[in-house]
Amino acid sequence: MAREEESMSITSHDVARLAGVSQPTVSRALRGDHRVSEATRTRVREAADALGYVPSEAGRSLATRSTHCVGVVVTDLTNPFYPHLIGPLHDTLEQHGYRMMLFAERSEAALETERLLDRSIDGVVLTTAVVGSALPAELVRRGVPFVFLNRETGTNHADAAVVDNEAGGRLVAEELLRLGHADIALIGGPADTTTGRDRELGFRVGLSEAGVGLPRRRVRQGPFDYDTGYAGLLDLWSDGPRPTAVFCGNDVIAIGAMNAARRLGLDIPGELTVIGFDDLPMASWETFDLTTVRHDLDGMAKAAADLLVERLSGTAPDLASRRTVFTPALVPRGTHAAR
Repeated sequence: MAREEESMSITSHDVARLAGVSQPTVSRALRGDHRVSEATRTRVREAADALGYVPSEAGRSLATRSTHCVGVVVTDLTNPFYPHLIGPLHDTLEQHGYRMMLFAERSEAALETERLLDRSIDGVVLTTAVVGSALPAELVRRGVPFVFLNRETGTNHADAAVVDNEAGGRLVAEELLRLGHADIALIGGPADTTTGRDRELGFRVGLSEAGVGLPRRRVRQGPFDYDTGYAGLLDLWSDGPRPTAVFCGNDVIAIGAMNAARRLGLDIPGELTVIGFDDLPMASWETFDLTTVRHDLDGMAKAAADLLVERLSGTAPDLASRRTVFTPALVPRGTHAAR
């Protein structure tokens, strides 16, 4: 008890005197601000440890009007894509001295907006925004800085870190045409997402430039999940002429489609070529060996964190919005073959 009372009486001014720096430098050093040199940060941490100083987050927030906490909105944690974004996003925010608070709901409609906007966070990362979402406009109205990661809304002009989804769709179209496929299908993601919409758009454009159509009867859409791929392929196989190749809106859909093909006794890639998108780590597993479209998941997450922190720190260029766009690349593996 005496030790606790003693540590409570120690202030950041005491740490500053021992470390030979100013009190504001102590605050910046202890929250990992990279504007403070590593040597100074080490000296401050050692002084704080020697004195048993524990910074008060509540006091810091009152003094600076900043919580150094960022909210991350994810409405689809069942999709293995998002954990691969959350890890590097967390690490980069931590390097900047920010904590991450995860807001995970089944949909934006279920999100408690007031909880997100109650000033317990300084900024927001939107990872699963849908076209027409009202949340970005509300964040603008409340003056809360935010950044789009992976998806945008298509209407809100804000900072964003995304992949060139249209270019990725074109890559798949060009590869299938190069392989000689003409009977081609698409099992895509939701039309109300920029990822689903733009991947389909690029795919259609790539095919049409070679005079190959993609009729509606050859298209199935749904959530970016396993069931969409599984049910989509079974439905395609029971409805009219059967395709020789299918482009799937993401790797999870592709894995569902591959399992449905195995249920039907189809040989992949001998009878059916399957191509995904994202290049999740499991796409390279020998069980799947999935041909897919790769983009830099780590780089995209880090870029989103950097864009947001620059807004929060006031060091961002005086621009209405900035977009960091990552270029995709086709990764050939074992699920594609010439017709």
